[in-house]
Amino acid sequence: MPSATRWLRIASGLTLLFAAGHAMGAIDSWSPPGETDVLRSMRAFEFDVSGTIRTYWHFYMGFGVYITVLMLMQAVVLWQMASLARVNVSLVRPLIGAVGVASLIGTAVIWAFIFAV
Repeated sequence: MPSATRWLRIASGLTLLFAAGHAMGAIDSWSPPGETDVLRSMRAFEFDVSGTIRTYWHFYMGFGVYITVLMLMQAVVLWQMASLARVNVSLVRPLIGAVGVASLIGTAVIWAFIFAV
């Protein structure tokens, strides 16, 4: 059975791959069906946000890039947790639990609102 260190390194690598895929999708404003009426509307509808004009597209892209940053941070934290687990795994268990619960909840949200993997 692989050690906690190995599992955390694997989780870090998978998170890094997921972050890279998420970032590549944002680079070209990628959309599986291509340019659609919805995307055109998101770019066209402008509104004021605290004195700045924004569109729904700004929010969509901003949250997408922000999610990529969070996934990169998660990959780094998981890698660092692996190093800590090598020294004292009992110190890292609560962190592993927190990341595990957050990942399960995130998976449920994705299944409910985006798609089932």
